[in-house]
Amino acid sequence: MIVDAHHHLWTADYPWLAAPGLGAIRRDYTVADLTPRLAAAGVTAGVLVEAGRCDAAETAEFLALAAATPHIAGVVAWASLTDPDLPATLAGYRDLPGAVKLVGIRDQVQGVDDPAFLARADVRSALATIGAAGLTYDLVVQVGQLAASAAAARATPGTIFVLDHLGKPRVGAGAEGFAEWCAAVAGLAACDNVVAKLSGLLTETGPGWTVSTIRPYVDTALDLFGPERLMVGSDWPVCELVASYPAALEAIGSCLSELSAGERAAVAAGTAIRTYRLEVGS
Repeated sequence: MIVDAHHHLWTADYPWLAAPGLGAIRRDYTVADLTPRLAAAGVTAGVLVEAGRCDAAETAEFLALAAATPHIAGVVAWASLTDPDLPATLAGYRDLPGAVKLVGIRDQVQGVDDPAFLARADVRSALATIGAAGLTYDLVVQVGQLAASAAAARATPGTIFVLDHLGKPRVGAGAEGFAEWCAAVAGLAACDNVVAKLSGLLTETGPGWTVSTIRPYVDTALDLFGPERLMVGSDWPVCELVASYPAALEAIGSCLSELSAGERAAVAAGTAIRTYRLEVGS
């Protein structure tokens, strides 16, 4: 079984898609695009992650889609960590059609310039509120924010954190980028309430990616987190900037070939099912 723990859907008018270099993915991506890709890759189910629109209307749309789409097993919705009415916002999400598939929350912390953001009292309180609501928190951060992420995870042990894209290492920076990431991610991996996604590495590498380029990152993640705290994600359609949907999953799969059958099963599906509390058929 394979559970794609990180994919998106969007329409071409999402503001961030106007940035240079994103023309290849500046179009609508719908369930009709997703379904055949999952089937062709042998993926049983996926987790639909907020896509940077940063409004509550997207959450309502995604939960409704999930309710109508069996292979969308969970939704990681957007909510602001500085929302003073966050408990009410989450309660409102719980009243939406499809809310049974709400599994996590994410905010676009990667775009925050304040290095002390994750140490703010209101942000720490928000992270605790998310955990108390029975939801995970997805960390989409840059490598320079990993130390602050680790401190936030230690300060809110009742919340399960999911590190997206292994913290977006600077793979294209070669040995320097690898050393920087290794030093930064180790502290986060030491937190028992953190799991991580093997996703986004091809995009961070760029068009010249190879399995051998990303393998050291996967190997290090396996050493630091272990298979029981890792999950696979395609990061589709972002991955289409450099690779097709099957190629993105196959690249990660190639890096896992030396694991035992049980360990591969954990990374491929078990960790995602347990972490996000997904209802996925056998």
